[in-house]
Amino acid sequence: MDTDEQQTRQRQPHGIGDLLDIAAERALPVVAGIPDTALTAPTPCADYDVKALVNHVFQVVVEFRKLAAKQDSDFAVTRDRVGEGDDWRARFASAAQELVAAWSAPGAEDGTSGAMNMPARLVGAMALLDLTVHAWDLARATGQPYEAPPQVVGALAEAVAELAPTARAMGVFGEPVPAGADASPFDRLLAATGRHPQQR
Repeated sequence: MDTDEQQTRQRQPHGIGDLLDIAAERALPVVAGIPDTALTAPTPCADYDVKALVNHVFQVVVEFRKLAAKQDSDFAVTRDRVGEGDDWRARFASAAQELVAAWSAPGAEDGTSGAMNMPARLVGAMALLDLTVHAWDLARATGQPYEAPPQVVGALAEAVAELAPTARAMGVFGEPVPAGADASPFDRLLAATGRHPQQR
């Protein structure tokens, strides 16, 4: 492959399925590394301890798989999937791979999806955002390392800018916080969602 072709491929956007696969590769070790003793620990999300946040992300993974297939989702009640058995980490890993497969299927990014009839790619980006940012939340809460994939961060910047006004009005994002002139792209993304990038 010559240099021009390489540059062209690098400029082409990844599909949501590809990006979710990359994000899951970084998120799954964090979930797998959560000890049972940390399930009641606080997280950077004030409304969630570790167990509640895992259950939330689990719900996102399951329900956004339905949205990829243009099916109805149900976020009314968050099920306690962590409390349903000792293999919840393995079940989460399987569900995450099913999410990747769903958004990699032909037509997943076409048209609209969800109750708000949003563009399907933007809906997929919402799942990508949750899997990425909440992996950081869980890593911070349980003392684990986490580094967001640059491709994912780049793809999310535009989505966060588009989603932010509605997300803040709904209380999903906090008010943006200063990220600092030398902040990394991921730190700026975290700050846009109301998180303090250096929060421990």
